[in-house]
Amino acid sequence: MRTRAGIVLIEDNKVALIERHRGGLDYFVFPGGGVDEGETLEQAAIRETKEELGLEISIKQKVAVVHIDQGVQTYFLVERIGGEFGTGTGEEFIPRPDDPQAGVYIPFWMPITELPQHDKVFPVDVAKLVVKAQSDGWPHEPIIVVEKSN
Repeated sequence: MRTRAGIVLIEDNKVALIERHRGGLDYFVFPGGGVDEGETLEQAAIRETKEELGLEISIKQKVAVVHIDQGVQTYFLVERIGGEFGTGTGEEFIPRPDDPQAGVYIPFWMPITELPQHDKVFPVDVAKLVVKAQSDGWPHEPIIVVEKSN
């Protein structure tokens, strides 16, 4: 697995997620994707947000580093500075009928109060952090999580 950069975008007590339908599975992920060669984590998060959500963002702080098997995912708390939600044009939005594993990506706002009701929001620890931060505030240092994939 390659290095990934993701975002946590909250507006009006809702968090931006990508609803995924792939290989018979339905789940939600925080927007983000792979870091390209020569790109910083922050640059990748900004690019991926534009591709997946159609938004320009500014990064406020790093909130989580998730280690999954051989990969690392870094998540940033961000704020929107421009764009229109749901207008992403990244390659993941190009229909690929020849590849059923490609799946479907749907930008989606989920009320933060509903996050605990969904067991398929990944990474789970980032979802828990979003809920906790609403009452406790964001930690000064990013949380570090080590997960094992199934």
